[in-house]
Amino acid sequence: MDFTLSDEQQLLRDGLGKFLSTRYGLESSRTAAKLGAGWQPEIWRAFAEDLGILGAALPEEVGGIGGGPTEIMVIAEALGHALVVEPYVDTVVVAGGLLQRAQNPVADALLEKIAAGKAIVALAAAEAQSGDRWQDVATTARADGEGWVIDGAKIMVLSAPLATHLLVTAVTPAGLSLFLIDLVDPPAGLTLHGYRTVDDRRAADIELTDVRAVLLGTDGEAWESLSLARDEGAAAVAAEAVGNMRKVLADTVDYCKQRQQFGTPIGAFQALQHRMVDMHMELEQAVAAVCLAVLNLQAEAQQRARAVSAAKATVGRAARFIGQNAVQLHGGMGMTEELAIGHYFKRLTAVQYEFGSTDHHVARYAELTRP
Repeated sequence: MDFTLSDEQQLLRDGLGKFLSTRYGLESSRTAAKLGAGWQPEIWRAFAEDLGILGAALPEEVGGIGGGPTEIMVIAEALGHALVVEPYVDTVVVAGGLLQRAQNPVADALLEKIAAGKAIVALAAAEAQSGDRWQDVATTARADGEGWVIDGAKIMVLSAPLATHLLVTAVTPAGLSLFLIDLVDPPAGLTLHGYRTVDDRRAADIELTDVRAVLLGTDGEAWESLSLARDEGAAAVAAEAVGNMRKVLADTVDYCKQRQQFGTPIGAFQALQHRMVDMHMELEQAVAAVCLAVLNLQAEAQQRARAVSAAKATVGRAARFIGQNAVQLHGGMGMTEELAIGHYFKRLTAVQYEFGSTDHHVARYAELTRP
């Protein structure tokens, strides 16, 4: 397998990295997350109009560039390095993939809005009883005239308070299906209970009572597309975590070079050098696992799932180890609001549970590799 980026992909990485280093400050993003709307709309517009990253992995027919999983990996890692809270993975990777596979005029129109930065789409799949199993759905949908009506509840819907549209999974007599709800003009019977997550994202629990929606794709045949979307999301947040960990490790090494104890930089102590080497090794294993997952996203389902679970489990372990050791090496400063390390640590903790926990992916990998 070739892990080398093309010239175009390197330009994408370098251009996005330069933009984020000059225009995306940690202080301003945390202020928006804690006291404002939860995100910076002007940054989202710049992603679309100045950089074109919202359409980088979308088809040219809907205003995209026609890229693929590697472009998503490059973008997600750069966003992770800058600790971006804007909903790239939720809208472009997960919802974008579902909408493409729906092959529906309504879906195509929404994809055009995503590429232009005019729509944010959130997926409501998890339920209180389902845990990591998106296929365990109690929410129901029934045909009503020319449309559909949904009843049920969803939990922990990331980016829902920011969204203009909502994708909802529900069971019909034919099986698991996917529906679209327009939040620009919210339908009657839809209630969102929004909140801020530990890593400064926005999420909501949702109640649906006789909510009218539009069917996307074929009735009863949504699981194959949802399963792929879940793996695409897991690979993307794993790539994002790699960007997080690169920044955390670099900041920790720099701090250990500056912080002195007994008149000597603490980075000169051999025990701490060994600790940072262990952190570096965990990062390199995570990088390799993410590359393997990304290169297998378009493989057959079992091979894809095995590679993604290996990556998510490896990244989960690395995120825990690197995050905890970075905080410890920074001492009491590690978890303060003023220092970046504490914010990155919170994100690395949350990543371990998105699109399936570390334990879930370890168990899935074991099941997929069983003789």
